[in-house]
Amino acid sequence: MVYKIGQKVRGKVIGIQPYGVFVAIDDETQGLIHISELKHGYIKSISDVINKGDMVDVIIMDIDEYSGKISLSLRSLHKPKFHPFSNKRNIARYGKKTGIGFKSIEDKLPKWVEQALNEIDAQKNSRRNG
Repeated sequence: MVYKIGQKVRGKVIGIQPYGVFVAIDDETQGLIHISELKHGYIKSISDVINKGDMVDVIIMDIDEYSGKISLSLRSLHKPKFHPFSNKRNIARYGKKTGIGFKSIEDKLPKWVEQALNEIDAQKNSRRNG
């Protein structure tokens, strides 16, 4: 059978290695699900996610045109439980929510506009006098 990138196929897990899982798509074709493509998030042990002999639905991510190796993904069939930036307030990098938002810009904008207009007037006057 001819396979295409993006195609959803069903296969049987025939081997597990520390870096990923080998899946037989048909009698003559197998592909690899890299550990990063098994599921969203951290995977401590592959056997926590999948076992030898399991039947799995996967997406063909890539087919190497020279070697014919097929890269598969189980993760792409599942939506992540959360968006990576959905919980910003609990991540130290983002700090605490202050609720200020654009208020500080709103307060400073009139002063900035006034300064810019004064600089423009100063430049016009220096051109007239110079």
